[in-house]
Amino acid sequence: MEPIKAVIIEDERPSARKLQKILSDFPNIEIVANLESVEESIAYLSNNPHPNIIFSDIVLGDGMSFDIFDQCPVDSFIIFTTAYDDFTLRAFKLNSIDYLLKPIAAKDIELAIEKYNKLKPTTNNHNLLDFKSMLKDPEPKLNRIITKIGHQLKIINMDEVSCLYSENKIVYAQTLERSYPTDFSLEELENILDRKTFFRVNRQVIIQLSFISNITTSPYYKVVMKKQPDTEITVSRERVKDFKDWLLG
Repeated sequence: MEPIKAVIIEDERPSARKLQKILSDFPNIEIVANLESVEESIAYLSNNPHPNIIFSDIVLGDGMSFDIFDQCPVDSFIIFTTAYDDFTLRAFKLNSIDYLLKPIAAKDIELAIEKYNKLKPTTNNHNLLDFKSMLKDPEPKLNRIITKIGHQLKIINMDEVSCLYSENKIVYAQTLERSYPTDFSLEELENILDRKTFFRVNRQVIIQLSFISNITTSPYYKVVMKKQPDTEITVSRERVKDFKDWLLG
């Protein structure tokens, strides 16, 4: 039986050592690389055969592991290992077969490997629709986001965000203090935000209910958000009925 070749992407060395130790108890798994950053991972995956499985943390020191797979699409299956539970939708859009929350136990890895063995293709081509249909549908709800400011990562709780808006192909999260760039699209956010709390009023903006300061209805429905009295957000005509239903809960 050919070994399952695996790559670990993890910037926290204690977590990487723990994962290596767990995997060493599986005789059929061969760890071919230990990587610690987005930059290092892109370089490795661009110049080496892709492994069968990638065990990847999501938040790395120089960015998000999603950046790796955006720049270097892989034909490996991915098992995400993370302390955050807010990225399941983005993870399952990739070749992800599992999403393990830290601290990770040996049983978690055993079940993930069993899932890989059931789903692994007979050729090098993965039929993503086939194997994703076998997985339990995730039910994600975004509670916080992580944004990169210079060389630092900042965690923003969604209850601090008054609205999210698209500008120059970047989606920003607006708080009462300032706005922060995100890695999401508005379409992704629509699917993972609490729909009782957030509503997409037009093509460019999603607002949060608790931050609404005022609503005018003539000649168009327009919303003013707290601490933004000079900014009126227009509700698209086709969304007005749904908007009123949303306000009523």
